Amino acid sequence: MLNNTTIDKLIEMRLTPMADAFRIQMNDPQMKEVSFEDRFGMLVDIEYTNRKNNRLKRLIHNAELEQPDACIAGIDYKSGRKLNKSLINRLATCEYIAECRNIFITGATGSGKSYMACAFGMEACKQSITVKYVRLPDLLLDLDAAREAGNFQKVLSKYTKPKLLILDEWLLLKLNERESRNLFELIHKRRKNSSTIFCSQFREEEWYHRLCIADSPIADAIMDRITYDSYKINIESIDPKKDISMREIYGMDPESAQ
Repeated sequence: MLNNTTIDKLIEMRLTPMADAFRIQMNDPQMKEVSFEDRFGMLVDIEYTNRKNNRLKRLIHNAELEQPDACIAGIDYKSGRKLNKSLINRLATCEYIAECRNIFITGATGSGKSYMACAFGMEACKQSITVKYVRLPDLLLDLDAAREAGNFQKVLSKYTKPKLLILDEWLLLKLNERESRNLFELIHKRRKNSSTIFCSQFREEEWYHRLCIADSPIADAIMDRITYDSYKINIESIDPKKDISMREIYGMDPESAQ
């Protein structure tokens, strides 16, 4: 009777995995030979593991990664592309997030930029770091609509709170002044507080001219805030004639990631 009461209390406290494990222990005669400390430790381990797994599931769900199956181990180094494996493995430790540093991933369409960025995002989730993936065109539409609706700061916080923000299709289209101003607000608030991964078809030296109008102080301000101390991964083909699309390598839909 006492055991049933204990189980009920565990369930009431939302410790259901521990309650289930305790019930199994009670029905296992061999557990009588195990010390109280060891049995209690087993119960705590089960509850801890369950909570950690549930948190990971929530982080991955909230991250909205375009490719949630991406992983560092799945990055292909044999498809005719120049990749710095030691740098990628170092970034997979997520130390750059603790240092509030950014990552630039550049390369042609189909070079595997989005896959790599999502793989970094998955590693961050595994370390209980909040992540958010978004295409830059979608983010700009969201911020612009928020300006019109008068809730800009509320929507902006959705993109400033995550410790890691993945901006895919970075500067795919040239920005107008309004879009650049909204983007500046985001970049400024994230500076020195979090990390951002920028995925772009264009090399870094081309970004300035795709931000607003020529000689714009906004473009200067944005580039100044994101380029300092950032890690650069440029995915280049060793032999373009033998190049294989990462979409083919990873078995992705042709309409999928860049």
